Amino acid sequence: MKWLKRLYDWVLHWAETPYGTPALFILAFAESSFFPIPPDVLLIALALSIPKRAWHYAAVCTAGSVIGGLFGYFIGWQMLDLVAKPILAFYGVPLQEGQIIVHTAGREVNLTAWYQQYDAWIVFIAALTPIPYKVITISAGLCRVSIPVFILTSVLGRALRFFAVGALIRLWGEPAKEFIDRYFDWLAVAFVVLLIGGFLVIKFFF
Repeated sequence: MKWLKRLYDWVLHWAETPYGTPALFILAFAESSFFPIPPDVLLIALALSIPKRAWHYAAVCTAGSVIGGLFGYFIGWQMLDLVAKPILAFYGVPLQEGQIIVHTAGREVNLTAWYQQYDAWIVFIAALTPIPYKVITISAGLCRVSIPVFILTSVLGRALRFFAVGALIRLWGEPAKEFIDRYFDWLAVAFVVLLIGGFLVIKFFF
């Protein structure tokens, strides 16, 4: 977890610079296509620094994430061998004969087949939950999900998530950041558990 914590601290330090807002946009963009740290951490720090601008930061984060998601879509659509395969492999989602196979809870899940059946719901749930959004955006491009559907569900899911974070900061303020800093390792473990749970939610929901 040490490298993840260092990366987390590097992301967080942007909140102490004059470039916090553009950094938030870039981070949200990158996280939707390849970067491992979610933009929530910087969103929280910026919202804590100026609570009355929490909604503004949530909007910036949403915009960056949705536009980055479109870039992830493009990667899956047009840059399969060069970019998409290495990114998916890094996150433990290899391509097998053109199919996106997710190993979770001791079983294989064919994400490509799910896209053919559930389409918009997968994008929406991933946009809202701890499922790595870059995996979903890239695979959406690979599976040729309707772009208007992809944009609409991304906006809804990402906005719900980031504006909820903004609302929590408005309610609880500094204790939220202290909790994250103190229990980061446990939260990282919880994130992995939620990640697995996210795939199970899709399975049982449908």
